[in-house]
Amino acid sequence: MSRFIFIALLFALPLASAAPVGNPKNGALLFQRCASCHAVGPFASGGYGPQLNGIVGRRAASTRDYKYSEAMKKSGLVWDEKTLTAYLRAPHDVVPGTSMRFWGIKDEQQIADLLSYLKTL
Repeated sequence: MSRFIFIALLFALPLASAAPVGNPKNGALLFQRCASCHAVGPFASGGYGPQLNGIVGRRAASTRDYKYSEAMKKSGLVWDEKTLTAYLRAPHDVVPGTSMRFWGIKDEQQIADLLSYLKTL
């Protein structure tokens, strides 16, 4: 019996630690919080924050229509899902000295939803 429990736990562990699946519709609603600083869509441009079209796979501080902080310029980051997740969770831990005025998102499902939405742009 204990062997069965051990094997069941081995199969369950990867499922428990898997990242949540994002919902782009929920992400679009969550993005409304971001929209006071960031723009997306066909007419997006930098404003108080950089535009976020095509953010997934883009090098940090690479758009020409926004003046980035020195910290962001020197970060050398490429915005993949892992990096964006960490940044959305705690921006100032990932890029100390960033000018982004945001405390982060602690809810993993909300982060997954937001990334799912950003990947559609």
